[in-house]
Parts: sequence; C-alpha cells; structure tokens
Amino acid sequence: MMGMLVAADAGGAAGAAVRLHEGFDVVALIPVLPLLASVACLGAWVMGIRSKTPAWVTVGTLAGSFVIALMSFLSWRGSGGADVFSVYDWIPVASGGDEGPSLLARFGFYMDGLSWLWMLFVTGLATLIALYASEYMEHDKGRGYCRFFAAFCLFVFSMSCLVMGNNLVLLYLGWEGVGLCSYLLIGYFYKKPSAVAAAKKAFIVNRIGDLGLALGLFLTFTTFGTIQYDEIFSLVNAGEMGNGLALAHSWQAWAIPALLMIGAFGKSAQFPLYVWLPDAMEGPTPVSALIHAATMVTAGVYLIARMFPLFSAYVAEDGSFPVLTVVAWVGAITALLAATIGMAQFDIKRIMAYSTVSQLGYMFAGLGLLSTTGAVLHVFTHAFFKALLFLACGAVMHGFAGQLDLRKLSGLRKMPGWGIVSFTMLIGCLNLAGFPIITSGFFSKDTIMAEAFVTPGGKAIGIILLLTAGMTAYYTFRVYFRVFEGPEHFEPGDEHHGSAEEEHAAHEAHAHDDHGHAHGHEHFHPHAPKWAINTVLLVLAVLSFVAIPLVTGFTGEHHGWAGGMVHDSSARFDSPFAKHHAMAAPQTNTSARIIPVQHEEPAHATPANEDAHAADSGGHEAAGSSVLEDPHKWMYLASSVVGLIGIAAAWWLHLVGRTEAATSRADALLPFMGPIPKWAQDKWYVDEFYDFAIRRPLRALAHVFHLIDKLLVDGLVNAAGFLPRAIAHGLKPSQGGVLHGYAVGMASGIAFLLLVILVMVL
Repeated sequence: MMGMLVAADAGGAAGAAVRLHEGFDVVALIPVLPLLASVACLGAWVMGIRSKTPAWVTVGTLAGSFVIALMSFLSWRGSGGADVFSVYDWIPVASGGDEGPSLLARFGFYMDGLSWLWMLFVTGLATLIALYASEYMEHDKGRGYCRFFAAFCLFVFSMSCLVMGNNLVLLYLGWEGVGLCSYLLIGYFYKKPSAVAAAKKAFIVNRIGDLGLALGLFLTFTTFGTIQYDEIFSLVNAGEMGNGLALAHSWQAWAIPALLMIGAFGKSAQFPLYVWLPDAMEGPTPVSALIHAATMVTAGVYLIARMFPLFSAYVAEDGSFPVLTVVAWVGAITALLAATIGMAQFDIKRIMAYSTVSQLGYMFAGLGLLSTTGAVLHVFTHAFFKALLFLACGAVMHGFAGQLDLRKLSGLRKMPGWGIVSFTMLIGCLNLAGFPIITSGFFSKDTIMAEAFVTPGGKAIGIILLLTAGMTAYYTFRVYFRVFEGPEHFEPGDEHHGSAEEEHAAHEAHAHDDHGHAHGHEHFHPHAPKWAINTVLLVLAVLSFVAIPLVTGFTGEHHGWAGGMVHDSSARFDSPFAKHHAMAAPQTNTSARIIPVQHEEPAHATPANEDAHAADSGGHEAAGSSVLEDPHKWMYLASSVVGLIGIAAAWWLHLVGRTEAATSRADALLPFMGPIPKWAQDKWYVDEFYDFAIRRPLRALAHVFHLIDKLLVDGLVNAAGFLPRAIAHGLKPSQGGVLHGYAVGMASGIAFLLLVILVMVL
C-alpha cells in the first residue's frame, strides 16, 4: 500500500492524487497530545493538585498540537490532494470466508484541504480558549479545575478524531466523544439543577440525530462494502455501489445522505433539533466558546461537506438535488427562527447562543445551495468572531458576579479596566452584523446569500437570509449599545458573595462614578479581567481581521486561501449554476445533471467568483449591466444596506436618548406589536410544544408499559412461582417430624382409599 496513488476522483481536487501511508506519522500526535493531557489532568485530580498546573498542561499540549498541525500543513500544501494515513487496523471483522462480507476500520487519518483547515482553527482556538479558561476558572482551583481541563482536552481529542479520521467509524467515535464531553462540560456545575437539566437535554437531543448518523453509517457499509473515505469517493465518482450496480437511480443514493443529514441537524442544532444549544449556556463560558465557535456545532457542517460527493450524487429528473434542497430550507428556517428569538432575549450569552444557531443556518443553507465554499468560509470566519463574542460576554459575566441581563448593565466602555473588553466586543459585533468591507463575516455571509440568487429555487431562501442578516445586525448591536454604551450602571449577579471588608471598600470607592450617576449596587466592585483574558480577546480580534484576506481574492486565489483549501478537498463542488450569474438560472437538465460527480470536466472547475472575475474582464458587457445581473456583486451592496439599517435601528432604539439601563425607546413599540414580543421572548413555545406533544405522551406511555410490565408480565411470573409455593405450603404440615402425626396421616389415607374402593364397588 505504501506509495500507492489513486486518482483524484477519490475525493481530491481535479488533477490531484490520494497518497496512502502506512505506519505511524507525526500527524498522529495532533489528537494524541490532547488525549495525554486529559490523562494528566485526571492524574492531577486524583492527586488533589490545587494549582493551575492542569491549565498550563492543557495550553502547552494544545499549542503543541497546533504547531504540529501547522508544520504538517505547510509540508502538505505544495502537493495538494489527500494524504491517507493508516496507523493500525482497528476493527477487522469478516464472515463467510474470503467471499463473505468484511469490515475493516483503520485507525488513521484522511488529510486533505478540508481536514487541514478544520484542524488549524480547532487546535488554534482551543489553545486560546484554554488560556482564557486558566484565568476564568481559577476560582475553582482544585478537583473541579482538574475535572474541567480533563474534559476540555478529551473534547479536543474527540473533535480531532471526528475531523481527521479516514473512515466513518472513526468519525462516529469522535462524534459520540464530543457528545459525551459536551454533557460533562455543560453540566460542570452539577449541583445546579438548571445545568444538570441542560446537560441531559443536550445529550438526549443529540442522541436523536446520532441515530440517523448510525443508520447512515450502516447503510453506507451495506451499499459500498466499505467505510473508508477514499474507497467510498472512488465508487461514488465511478457511479457504482459495492456490488457493481449503478448508484445514480438507486434508493440508497438519497437514503444515505438523508440519514447523514439527520445526524448533522442534531449536532449542529438545526430545526427541529436546535433546542439543546441555547440551554448549553449553563456551562462555563469557555465551554460555550469551545462548543459554539469551532468544534461541536460545526461537526454537522463538516459531515455534509466531507460527504458532499455522495450528497450531490442523486439528482432528480428536474435537475434539482432533493436532499440538498431540504438542507437549504432547513438552514434558512433555522436562521430566521433563531434570529427572531434572539431579538427578544435579555441574557447576552443566550442572545449569542441564538446567533450561533442562526449562523449555523446560514452554513447549512450554503451547503444546500451547492456552495460548499461559502459554507466552509463562513465556518472559518465565524469561528474567530463568535469565540471573541462569547469570551467577551464571559469577561463581563466573570467581572460582574454572573450578571448577564442587558437591562442591568450599561456604559461598561467608560469604566476603568474595561476598554479592551469593550473594544473587542465591538469588533466581534461588527463581524457578526456583517459590517461592510472591513469585516470577514461580511464576505463569507455574502457568498452564501449571493449563491441563493444563482441557484434555481433559491430566491426565496436568499430573501429569508437577507432579512435575517438585518435582524442579526439589530440584535447584535442591541447588546453592544445596551451593555457597553450609554449611562454607567451595573448590578451584580447572583454569584456576588463579597466579604464585609470588600463591600465597605467598594462602597467607599464606587458609590458614585465621576459623573454623578449612581451605580446599581453600592456594595459591589466589579473586577476587570487580567492579562490572560485580555490577551486572548485581543488575539481573536486580530484574527478576525486576518481572516479577511484568507476568505477573499486579495491573496490572488479564488475565495482566498480558505477557498483554496476547500478546492483541494472532497468538499469541492463546481455548481453547474455558478457561471450563470443572471437572476434567472438555466432550466436545462443537462447543465444540472452531473451524476455521479463534478470533477471530470476541467471546464466545470471554475468556482463561482472566478466566473465573476471573468465577467468583469469581458468587454462585451456594460459594467452596470454586469453588476445588476451578477448577485455576487450586487449582494455586497444589498447586504450592506440591510445590515446598516439594522445597526441604525439598534442605535436609535437602544442608545439615543437612553438615560437608564433598564429601559429604552424600543419599549414604547411593544404595545403596537401585540403578543409577538412575548411569544419571541418565550422562544415561540417550541420547548413547551415538545413537552406537550412528545415528552408527556412518551412519559404517559412509559407509565402504561410500566403497569403492563408490573401487573401482566410480573403477574404471570409471580403466578408461576406462587403455584409450587402453595403446594409446598399445603404439604408442609405432613413433614413436621412427629411420628404420631405420620400415623394419623397414614390411617387417614388408608381410610380414604377404602372409602373410594367401597364407593366404586357399590
């Protein structure tokens, strides 16, 4: 197997190759180091270490994983294609001899552009979040501190297996691993009932999606006879199943992607399985940043992008992609629904949680609209600015004793020591709102929205996403203007338990601010973050700007460096509609029917914006006409206008004229909107509906089965046991050991027999 080359049809870019490597490689250290760190943290827990040692071990090992990933990527970059590393045969199963079916799951890695992109930002962001957590969690130094970092490292190990694995079984191991670790981390405060409930909710809801993934894995194996990525992609690109039959018109061609899609919806919190993610805010803020930014919630996007050759293999008679159409619509509905809920919340971390659900909807819409590049670019940019937003909110929560209600915080930018948090929060908000030109979020989000107006049937989705972009800008800056601007005011959260001396000192120093505005709590002194938190926030702010040239054509590549990574992976897909930038997409089936894959024609290897550049250089079109006909150009203007309107609305309703933290101009609009704000604040009663329609009926059914089990099943078993016991109880007096009793019994028996004989004779 060493040195064997397989054509690019196995999942690489056109003209590239899949290189197979046997034995151990330094790449294996990327997941192994976090695993070793997890074991070390558990050892510290056993030994009762009460220092920051677990944090520094975590930061050091994760930084090592990042450095190894970076160095390995740099050595890969010149060759492109995919490297398949087989470390050892993990699960060899065979039946029926040589002719029977066999399953071979190797513990190995499939490293193409998609894998390298994910691992670079997963390990990099995990290192930064661990450094942040070293300060954020220092109040709990001891066993809790060790337990947190042990689960943290195990989480990164699981995510590494999910992304790097060269087969679906290893992906499933990582998939379930991040689910377990999310349960442990969300429920970290296990004495808090709401945290325990949130952890159980996340675990159970994810099991629904995981069932779909497991069934998809089983069906993939029975269809192709393998679970190795390179072998699956080779068969898909050849249009065959494992038995040699055609894949294109088989029921497996749509059933496998549909099952994998269910798994992706659960892990990435898409409608209707999104309800677990906002409640995950019960975990410590570093957990929120880790789960929501770069790791667990992007696993569903990764799964569909990784298996995109299979998702795009089934094309309907009208030239559409049915499964991907479902993905696009679910993503659009999720984005809009989460945005409406986020607009009505007051908990700033929960608002950011709903923004994560909404932005994940954009990513899924991008996948469904055949723009794998747009979806992955948004994953990349979102990882940086969403981690920044959560960690900035965490700094506020940490400094104000757990306070997260935007009605009880105001003017933080003006307070000493809070300048870095305020500045970085502004950077994150600008990115999430998609502020024009200067933010990476603007470019990645617009790529998806523009594709909606290129792909047939996507115009309605594009309108929904454009509307959601305006709502996102509004609720994002609603948080910023309420918390960081306006009059100075703060009230501590429920975690404030200062000593009498601290309260007296705080009262003397901060009873009133320099402008004479009373603070919300005279006996509380908020503590500004120290070097670790501030450093991480500044680095993430810089990275959110660094991402701009990486996702645009400024570097001379199509969609920048990140787009080139997608181009060199199994996620590469050259939409047949991308080169038609008019509002009306082509209707001919031949342009859309690309069964089984899209890599065979070099002429179709032009990404969407490459055609846009080609249109720019064509002298036969007027410039104005070209802009109007090309959504990839006019979308920049449209989204800019919508986003700026949302920011302006937030500025007018939540900053201008506001004299206190608790109220704003927006409150005057509530009576005109009827019950809608209350419904949105109550999350459209989706949880209540699930409780009424699913949980309670299942609970009642469980009680019915409990009674059946107790009365019928146990009754029959108990009756079977009662009969011999009753017989034995009746015979017990005859075995008392008293001789005259035996004599009486014998005489009675003889008399009874004589009586019977006499009756028979007569």
